[in-house]
Amino acid sequence: MLSNFKQKAFSLFTCLCLTSGGVAADALSEAWQAFEGRFDGMMQEAGTVGATVGFLKDGKIIARHSYGKADGETGRLIDDNTIFHWASITKTLTATAVMQLRDRGRLSLDEPIIRYLPEVRAVHNPYGSMEDITLRHLITHSSGFRSPTFPWSDGEDWQPFEPKAWSQVAAMMPYTRLHFPPGSAYSYSNPGISMLGRVVEIVSGDTIEEYLTKNILMPLGMSQSYFDTTPYHLLKDRSNSYWLEDGKTKTFGLDFDTGATVGNGGLNAPVGDMVKWLNVWLGRDGSTPAILSRESFAEMWQALRRTDDSSVEEYMGMVFFTIRYTPEDTLAPTRYIGHTGDQAGFTAFVYIDPEAGTAVIYNNNTAGDHAFRLREQVRADMFENIFPAVHTGATAE
Repeated sequence: MLSNFKQKAFSLFTCLCLTSGGVAADALSEAWQAFEGRFDGMMQEAGTVGATVGFLKDGKIIARHSYGKADGETGRLIDDNTIFHWASITKTLTATAVMQLRDRGRLSLDEPIIRYLPEVRAVHNPYGSMEDITLRHLITHSSGFRSPTFPWSDGEDWQPFEPKAWSQVAAMMPYTRLHFPPGSAYSYSNPGISMLGRVVEIVSGDTIEEYLTKNILMPLGMSQSYFDTTPYHLLKDRSNSYWLEDGKTKTFGLDFDTGATVGNGGLNAPVGDMVKWLNVWLGRDGSTPAILSRESFAEMWQALRRTDDSSVEEYMGMVFFTIRYTPEDTLAPTRYIGHTGDQAGFTAFVYIDPEAGTAVIYNNNTAGDHAFRLREQVRADMFENIFPAVHTGATAE
């Protein structure tokens, strides 16, 4: 399965035309063409139905490459309008919402979660009082809560994809325990971010979808972005999703409902809209008033605790991950800020280099045992070859 001519021509054109004030882009052009070959080879070997990757500099996509199909059944190819599911990358919006409310004096990160969610008192805490768990513990994934929201799924068709309503999450509290003293370690927790989403609802009076739409998507003009089920007029662009098992591809489906966990992973958007979100991180969105201050983003990007990702040197801040990566033949590491996502057939990542003003966006619509390894391979290729090439091309005379 190969990318179509238009896809390849577009990515090559953007590389060859990257010039500014006489600055050549030969380094990027050569690196990107070589990367395309490796990317297609990885996707083909893995049995991927469709995937895309794009690179940003100075607020714009300067190179993009897509492989395969958005819908294997109809043969529809991935293009600029294709809408992907971004899974846990949604957490970066929810955390930003919390910080917006903090900066407006509506809440404090050092408040106990039971001030907003008294039902959390029912959690079994062998390490002390549930009053000790703060919003800060939740946003830094250091609360001690488990990783999955629904821990009892057996894959039955009648079982919900995620809890439909907060009341179902609350009902699980008496059957939940903490796994370590709050604030003592890192452990990724979806229930913890669901709680933060619920706090946003209580403080703002909006549902989390309404709040994020009003305070992030609308100001940025992310008009093709939405949560959960697809609006009728966008169905023609929605990527299907797939699961690969024992060499056979199974269709997951166009839509699914993340229910009470929408703040964890409900976002759907085309790459063009994700560019607008990453430009907020890079300080290039120009929104008035600003979505969030640069000081608050810097606070969220602190490298607080080492994560359990053994493939890179990675740290958790406030929802955002920091990776320190040192390419071959260099001495100083580069700092990348971002997040990954995987859910219902989709695996994705977004990373920025805030110092250089560059970023990468990746999404793959075919999950399986290979998906995490494939994502790591693409990420490592970008860190090792493309980010350095862009920086070289941007400074060469």
